[in-house]
Amino acid sequence: MLENYFPILVFLFIAIGFAVFLMAGNYIVGFKRPYDVKTSQYECGFDPIHRVRMPFDVRYYLIAILFIIFDIEAAFLFPWAVAFKQIGIIGFVEMILFLLVLLVGYAYAWKKGALEWE
Repeated sequence: MLENYFPILVFLFIAIGFAVFLMAGNYIVGFKRPYDVKTSQYECGFDPIHRVRMPFDVRYYLIAILFIIFDIEAAFLFPWAVAFKQIGIIGFVEMILFLLVLLVGYAYAWKKGALEWE
């Protein structure tokens, strides 16, 4: 059984080796002459109006995390719907439990005000 995973392991080592080779080559061959204009902040050809490293509001991250959670839910629903006839009633009950857990999380986020944007 494990010999079936050997090509994946070889591909993984090749990919990691190639990435390390490219980064090392860029470090060795690349120019290292920083100067003020090169390292200055750039905003559409003009001097920046505000600081570039402004802190973001935590609510932005909460909305982003909720989006990812429900995006993953949709990714789980498509294969489940395709294989619905093969998995039977047990698969149906498991998916309902999965959706209930997500629904409880959604209700909790809604109750805490994570979806409100002022």
